[in-house]
Amino acid sequence: MFVYRRIAQYHETDQMGIIHHSNYVKWMEEARIAFLENVGMPYRAMEENGLVSPVVAVSVSYKSPVRFSDEVEIAVRLSAYSGVRLSFQYTFTNRTTGAVAAAATSEHCFLKDGRVVSVRKSFPETDAHLNRLLSRDTESV
Repeated sequence: MFVYRRIAQYHETDQMGIIHHSNYVKWMEEARIAFLENVGMPYRAMEENGLVSPVVAVSVSYKSPVRFSDEVEIAVRLSAYSGVRLSFQYTFTNRTTGAVAAAATSEHCFLKDGRVVSVRKSFPETDAHLNRLLSRDTESV
């Protein structure tokens, strides 16, 4: 599990004075990219090799609000990997209030040159790395 922290910004709020729900998905992407960097798989390097992993599904369950200037902690873990798809789980904790703010998942595929690609076949080192991460993250659950 990897923990990403950020401060909620004023421009992310809505008319009710809380963080607009769409920002959680953006925060998931920030946290996912930071996670990959932290585990030695910088997304920039993947892109330079022609590999991208766009979102194919996302789910967020909102539990309690986050407001402007609250500190948010996003725990990220790799929850599934098949060689073609990978999934992440996220837990958002409002460190200012101590409350769990949201729980979420995202699913991603791998593309190279606009086509779905098997990382297992085309990028064996990346595949081995992701399998080690999955093994580590599922053992800690």
